[in-house]
Order: sequence, then C-alpha cells, then structure tokens
Amino acid sequence: MDDHAATARSRAQAIIEANLYMVLGTADEAGTPWVSPVYFAVVDYREFLWVSAPEARHSQNLGVRPEVSLVVFDSSVAIGQGQGVYMSAVAEELVGDDAEQGIEVFSQRSLAHGGVAWEILDVLPPARHRLYRATARDHFVLDDRDRRVPVRLDRTTRQ
Repeated sequence: MDDHAATARSRAQAIIEANLYMVLGTADEAGTPWVSPVYFAVVDYREFLWVSAPEARHSQNLGVRPEVSLVVFDSSVAIGQGQGVYMSAVAEELVGDDAEQGIEVFSQRSLAHGGVAWEILDVLPPARHRLYRATARDHFVLDDRDRRVPVRLDRTTRQ
C-alpha cells in the first residue's frame, strides 16, 4: 500500500471513530431524497447500526428502496477544514440473531458515550424503535484537492 492510500485509510478510520453521528441518505419509491442524522455504532468500518422509529420517513424509505448513502463528518471544525467519509450502502431492519448481536454492539457504544443501555426488547414490537444496519459497499474521502479517493478499510475493529 502506498503512502497516499495509507493516509486516506487512516483518515477515514479516524473520522468514523471520532464521530457520533452519520447522515443517512434515503429515497422513497419515486426517488425523492431524504437525509437524516442518526447516532451510530460501527462494526469493522463496514456495518453501521442505528435505532429509529419504524414510522420515521427514512425507515419507511428503506422498505421500498434499501440503497442508501452515508456520510460521517465533524461539523464543528472551521470552514475549509472539514473532512468526511462518504459511502454507498444497502440498509435493512435487523431481526433474529442479527438484531441480538447488533443491539449488543449498539448498546456498548451508547454506554461508552454516556447514553443508555439497549436490549433486544427495546427494538422489537411493540417497542418504539427498531434496529437498522447499513452495509457499506465502498468508502471515499477527499484528497487535498477535493478529489474523491476510494479507501479500502480494515474490517477488524469494532467501534
């Protein structure tokens, strides 16, 4: 791996690890876009987990169009200093064993950031929320000239 690729990979990993929210881009069946900020947990820089109400617009959109886009970035930096990780992904509501494993990861991150513990019953009917996962197909960062650079991330770290 060359130095530029290693730098891009390190930058992407650091951005994902340092931030609490991602922007989730969905579209309805007519293609009308909708974006939502969601608190997330991540597995191996590839699987992004969040909880939402099933009647939320972005949750409804996933039922008809599972293809999504994700952006993780720090909005608190000065103008011109922002960096982000851009991803295309496929999203789904988690059920069964996937939901049980996912809510454990989500709960651990929530507790680490001063949030509440989550249990499987918190994301099953008739609870208010469901657990969702977006699996990233690709990751990109911008280089120093604002050109999109593909990043291959290690898939060995839980956050």
